[in-house]
Amino acid sequence: MPTYSYRCTECGNAFDAVQAFTDDALTQCPSCGGRLRKLYSAVGVTFNGSGFYRTDSRASAAGSSSSSGSEGGGASSPGKAAPAPAAPSASSSD
Repeated sequence: MPTYSYRCTECGNAFDAVQAFTDDALTQCPSCGGRLRKLYSAVGVTFNGSGFYRTDSRASAAGSSSSSGSEGGGASSPGKAAPAPAAPSASSSD
């Protein structure tokens, strides 16, 4: 169930309430009985899984051929391993 934030227009009391989507909005402040106003804020969104990356929407001939070429090359010569990419030096000065 979603959590909604409210603030009283008279006393300034702010609080959160867990309510179902079908519940009516709160209208009366529990502290002073004044009028409540629902607060809106940015929503955090997390995309999990494949298909939500910036590079997924790009058509790249080099990217698709290099990935399929590395898979095919590994199958034809199982004794050879691909060289590991060089790690950045930790002792470099800025």
